[in-house]
Amino acid sequence: MTTPEILFNGADDAPLTIALAHGAGAMMDSPFMTAFAEGLAVAGYRAARFEFPYMVTRRETGRKRPPDRAPILLDTWRAVIGELGPENLVIGGKSMGGRIASMVADDMGVRGLVCLGYPFHGPGKPVNRERLAHLEHLKTPALFCQGTRDTLGSADDAGTYTLSANIRFHWLEDGDHGFKPRKASGLTEQGHWQDAMQTIAGFLKGL
Repeated sequence: MTTPEILFNGADDAPLTIALAHGAGAMMDSPFMTAFAEGLAVAGYRAARFEFPYMVTRRETGRKRPPDRAPILLDTWRAVIGELGPENLVIGGKSMGGRIASMVADDMGVRGLVCLGYPFHGPGKPVNRERLAHLEHLKTPALFCQGTRDTLGSADDAGTYTLSANIRFHWLEDGDHGFKPRKASGLTEQGHWQDAMQTIAGFLKGL
């Protein structure tokens, strides 16, 4: 597996690097991914972003492609961790990117895991055991930032899951899968992004 190109924000001598992978449908420089990378760099950490092979091809050809099969996604994460070194590394990402990170975190010996909207199941579908089983015994300290009305894993859903005590949730009130609240809530998407970034910075500091 060739290590993908890595995009960095923040100082090389930051105390921790946080590597963030994109979700299934948007690239590493989407507004969401860029906001979190830049925000965590401002908070004093080095943020690293990369793309899975299918997204690299989409960028080159302009044609949408479905995500790579799980073995390729997992191997891409292992290559990135090998490049960056696990000692001062936290891994995670948006939706699918964070889910795949959670599957290699324990084996690769990273310092922590941050999932931004973990996809516990498909929209309108019951919980997917394949996406949940490894989280029951996760040893890596983990922070899951999740919208309370995320259609892939809401606050109501999460209360029914058996999860490792090493997983901490930070709930974003009325947020959807991208943390966007409804207008009537009086809350804002940008406000939720900032809230999540501050919580992540506190989590990193605690490591």
